[in-house]
Amino acid sequence: MSDLPLPTHTDILAAYERIRGQVVETPILTNSVLNERAGADLFLKAECLQETGSFKLRGAMNRLLQIPEENRAAGVVAFSSGNHAQGIARAAKYLSMPALIVMPADAPQVKVDGVLADGAEIYSYDRNTEGREEIAATIAGERGAVLVPSFDDAMIIAGQGTSGVEFARQVDGLDHLMCCAGGGGLISGIALAFEGLSPETQIWTAEPEHHNDWARSLATGHIQRNAPGTHSICDAILTPQPGDLTWGVGQSRLSGGLAVSDDQIREAMRLAFRHLKLVVEPGGAAALAVALFALPEAMKGQRVGVVLTGGNVDADLFAQILKG
Repeated sequence: MSDLPLPTHTDILAAYERIRGQVVETPILTNSVLNERAGADLFLKAECLQETGSFKLRGAMNRLLQIPEENRAAGVVAFSSGNHAQGIARAAKYLSMPALIVMPADAPQVKVDGVLADGAEIYSYDRNTEGREEIAATIAGERGAVLVPSFDDAMIIAGQGTSGVEFARQVDGLDHLMCCAGGGGLISGIALAFEGLSPETQIWTAEPEHHNDWARSLATGHIQRNAPGTHSICDAILTPQPGDLTWGVGQSRLSGGLAVSDDQIREAMRLAFRHLKLVVEPGGAAALAVALFALPEAMKGQRVGVVLTGGNVDADLFAQILKG
C-alpha cells in the first residue's frame, strides 16, 4: 500500500473551485420509463456530456493546473485506454503544454482520434504483454516531464470528485448512488464529496460481472485482482485491481459492489439512447445497467443516483449494439 497522504473532502472542494469555468457542470436527467423499469427514482448525471466525452477532464485539469508554470514546458506523460488520455490531451492544450499518452494498441479509434485532435502524441503498447506504467515512467524520465497517473493520484481523485460536489448540490436526499469503477478515481472522489455534503447517501460500485475486483475487494476487506485475461466490453474500466490511494479512500466509504453482464450493459446503452437520446459507452453504462437490471430489493422505491461516466464509443460498435 502507498504511504502517500489520502485526499480529503476539503481537497475535493478546493478542486471544485480551482476548475470552475474549465469544465462543464453536467446535467441531471430523469425519465419515467427508466424509473418504472428500475422500480426506483433514478437521477442520472450525464458525464458523457462533459468536454472530451467523459468525467476525466476534471482530474486532468485539477492535476495540470497545479504544475508550476516554470515546469510546464517539459510537458506531461500519461497512460490510459482512452478517456484519461483525452482529458490530459485537452487540459494540456488549454495550458499550452506538450503531452504524450501511452495507449493500448486496441484502444477505441474514437478515443485515439480525440487525443490526436488535441495535439498530443501517442505511444502504442500491447496491454497483454507490456506494462504501461513502466513505459510511461521511462518516457517521462527521458523528457523530464510530469507523469500523470490515470487514477491513483490525490489530485486526480480530487478533480474527479468535483462531479460528486455537483451531484450532491443538484439533487437532495439521494438514498444511494451507483458509479462504475475501474481504478476507482471517480468513485473514491465522489465518496469524499458526499461524505461532507450528503453523508447518508450510500455509494456503490458498478462493474462487469467477470471484472468485479472492487466488489470482491469490498466484500473481503482486501484488494482483489482480476484474473489475467478476463475480458469485457467495458474497455474504459478494465484495470487489474483498485489503486492503493483509491482503495484507501473507498474501503471505509463505499457500501459495496454490484455487477452486471455485458449483455445487460448493451441493453442499458440501447435504453439510454432510446429514452434519453444519449450516446453512452459500455463502461459508462455499467451503473445504469445495475440500476435497471441488478438493483437490490432493498433499494426499490428509493432515490438512486447514477453516473453515466462517458460516451466515447466507436460508431461501428455503437451501431452494432443498437441493432441488438
